[in-house]
Amino acid sequence: MAQQLLMPKATAIWLVDNTALSFDQIAQFCRLHPLEVKAIADGEAAQGIKGLDPISTGQLSRDEIARGEANPDYKLKLSEPKVRVPESKRKGPRYTPVSKRQDRPNAILWLVRNHPELKDAQISRLVGTTKSTIEQIRERTHWNSANLTAMDPVTLGLCSQIDLDMEVEKAAKSRPLPTAAELGASLQPAYETEKGHYDYGHEEEKEIDADAVFAKLKSLKSDRPADEDEDDLY
Repeated sequence: MAQQLLMPKATAIWLVDNTALSFDQIAQFCRLHPLEVKAIADGEAAQGIKGLDPISTGQLSRDEIARGEANPDYKLKLSEPKVRVPESKRKGPRYTPVSKRQDRPNAILWLVRNHPELKDAQISRLVGTTKSTIEQIRERTHWNSANLTAMDPVTLGLCSQIDLDMEVEKAAKSRPLPTAAELGASLQPAYETEKGHYDYGHEEEKEIDADAVFAKLKSLKSDRPADEDEDDLY
């Protein structure tokens, strides 16, 4: 990766204020337009930005500045960095060693069966495969479907348990809540849950028949001896 100058405008401000380099030299070194450097010198641009000394950051030496001041056509060169920063890897499918690539279909089958909530992109990141291969294994149209055996990708060494848990957790968070139909039962009405085991709604109320009561009392009175006091009936 080509080395790049840190904070170009701040460096340009410092070079304008502290050196006799030309606008073209500063513009070439800082990858700016010469008119932008001139605007910085005139105070029309980069106001409020503090100048950055490229010598203190190790990006430019005093000898290099002296050579540039002595020759207006000289192009400044960045100093070699003392510490090399490793280039960040591009995001993409996980690299799978050649010796383990034959195990990928078995791992995909395991993931499809045991974690159906995982998206194709997540499976691809875990085992380093393509979307078409995942679809073929899911739909059992893969050329070797009859011989595939579901195997844990962690056991196969295709991914770590931490990576697998993270992908499963992401899928669980993005998955919608199950509906009542999926659960196989519906919520009971409020009166069903409040009444408990006794169904008050179907209990038939018994009405008191006044005529029947008085008829029974008369029959009791007629069965009693005549000498008994009527008050004893009550």
